[in-house]
Amino acid sequence: MNCAVSNDPKEPIGEAETALLDAELFIKYGSPDRALKRLKTALEHNPRSILLRERLREVASAHKHPEEAARHCLALASLYIERDDFDAAHDRLLEAKQLDHRISIATGLEAIRRARHPELQPKPSREIEPHLMKPGVSFAGDLSVISVFDAIQALENSRLTGVLMISNNAQAGRVLFNDGQIVGAESGKLIAHQAFRQIVEITGGTFDFQKSAQAHPITIEAPSNTHLILDSLRQVDEESVGP
Repeated sequence: MNCAVSNDPKEPIGEAETALLDAELFIKYGSPDRALKRLKTALEHNPRSILLRERLREVASAHKHPEEAARHCLALASLYIERDDFDAAHDRLLEAKQLDHRISIATGLEAIRRARHPELQPKPSREIEPHLMKPGVSFAGDLSVISVFDAIQALENSRLTGVLMISNNAQAGRVLFNDGQIVGAESGKLIAHQAFRQIVEITGGTFDFQKSAQAHPITIEAPSNTHLILDSLRQVDEESVGP
């Protein structure tokens, strides 16, 4: 069991612990559904309890309720972001995606980035109109309206091969896709993982995607786009903290 312990003095630990003990008894005697019900009842009175949500996530996942477990992962990610615990938020977002592949975690990723760097709030810019798109561009938009994570999610879901161009007044980058999977990136003189880490930090500006007939050479290998994004954000965090 990997139940997180909260140090928040405002959380009513006594009530949460009572519910947790009751749930353990139900599970011990083979009644996981009753355990879930007991935890949910307690959560109604303590909706911001990390203790209860973490245990609900564990029980739901262990007893074949993946969609419910994924919902608790998303709620936990939000709670961890509020507490500036970005590593825990990353982990819960990744777990939510693994439990239910239909879930888009783009909003959570964007929330983490903005919480880490409030100075990077995008300046409003005009959204690209369809009739202004360059020839061959099949998907374009404004990064103040659609985040780079949303754009990546859309391309992954559509299993598209091509190049996603991202730019603002200060930066520009290219992300290469084969069948919706990120396989490369370029930003200035940087390539592959280093370039992608820089690209995920771009806010504001515009993006456009152009399909390719041929697959691109692979310079980035990752289990999934979600893994790549979360690992890149972690590395950006580590670099910003320094030695």
